[in-house]
Amino acid sequence: MQQAVHKYLAALEAGDPERAAALFVPEGWVQSPFLGRLPVRAYVAKVAGASRGSKLTVHDVLVSAEGHLRAVAYYLYDWTLKDGSHVAFDCADVFNFDRETGKIESIVLVYDTQPVRGVVEHKYP
Repeated sequence: MQQAVHKYLAALEAGDPERAAALFVPEGWVQSPFLGRLPVRAYVAKVAGASRGSKLTVHDVLVSAEGHLRAVAYYLYDWTLKDGSHVAFDCADVFNFDRETGKIESIVLVYDTQPVRGVVEHKYP
């Protein structure tokens, strides 16, 4: 699970929807505070379309101690948008995995939108 989390975050940082989607079950999705629930390809493409670049610094990847096929990535998202504006914020993304394939089923993004709202809210294409 930890390896898949790191691979997904690298694909997100690179803005590569196909590389990200290869880690998911076919119907995999991402739930974002700003964008709602989107298929993984659409989510990564939308973020990449709004971005000039990003750097994700992973602090930790935690695996469920309760026996669930779940991991949480805690990381700093240092993001430059297309218009040159910049924002950095901490995230704790919850990854859920498929028992049959071991692939990612879904990710729920968890972060405080207040520090980023004014910078990001209306800048997705």
